[in-house]
Amino acid sequence: MPLTTSTCTVEASQGTHLFHIVGYSLHERLGAGSSVRSAPFSVGGYDWAVRFFPDGGEGGALVLLLELLTKDVVAKASCHFRWNLLMYAQDDRLTIECAVTVVKEPKVSETKIVSVFKEPPSDLSVHLGSLLLEDDTSDVTFKVQGEVICAHKIVLAMRSPVFKAKFYGPEMEENFGCIAVEDVRPAVFKAMLHFIYTDSLPDMDNPGDVDKKEMTRHLLVAADQYEMKRLKLMCEDSLCNSLSVDSVATTLAFAEQLNLCILKDACIEYIAFSNKIDDVVASQGYAHLKRSCPSVLLEVLEKSSKFPRV
Repeated sequence: MPLTTSTCTVEASQGTHLFHIVGYSLHERLGAGSSVRSAPFSVGGYDWAVRFFPDGGEGGALVLLLELLTKDVVAKASCHFRWNLLMYAQDDRLTIECAVTVVKEPKVSETKIVSVFKEPPSDLSVHLGSLLLEDDTSDVTFKVQGEVICAHKIVLAMRSPVFKAKFYGPEMEENFGCIAVEDVRPAVFKAMLHFIYTDSLPDMDNPGDVDKKEMTRHLLVAADQYEMKRLKLMCEDSLCNSLSVDSVATTLAFAEQLNLCILKDACIEYIAFSNKIDDVVASQGYAHLKRSCPSVLLEVLEKSSKFPRV
């Protein structure tokens, strides 16, 4: 069935008229039933006037009236009116403030058919990801710790300044052959390529004999090596969100060595405010932290002393 729509709109006009009565005390002597009326003023296409009875009505109360001067009955029936009258005096001068709002009858638009066509989601990353699996279209080969991995120079250069300088810089080689990579594990290099082609982190829950946190640390190092800032920040954020009693000391030492300020601060706060500080101290990572980065423990103590744990 088609999807249809209609719209209801309401128009309103507002206006304020000030009616000044000079020598108010003299007007009180005009006699019973006498009145004075303001000059006509227009709001929302209608003419109005304020009428004032100086002698008041029953009980001596002052009487104010708002008169609609427009005689068009049909036009009146298509609108609603609201008004507010205020009166204040100063130095024998009476001022009547009249605020009028004209609300016209709601208008409903004609029914329209709404197109239900929706643009499909972007599939660029899907196509690039499948390109990574096509060895027959690759133009560069890496031998990563003995494992051969194929890729595409233009894609790598687009995502990494290091690869761009290597493949298209002034000192580029004519024939690369097979590029040897010995300082990155094959699984880590493949994870980095996955990010290059898809702009997303791969599933690292089952990375073989390496746990997810260690894999993320290795991937962060590779991202730093190949100057891939987004990947580096994503790995750092992942480590911040996965701190635990067993891993926080190891992660802190890692953050200190690579000068990762965000991750370092997250680790220090976790240790300082953890109610399991004794378990952290008993972990293997803490012993390594104490040997490799003793100065960072002072920051933990300073943080703990400023803000007592609850």
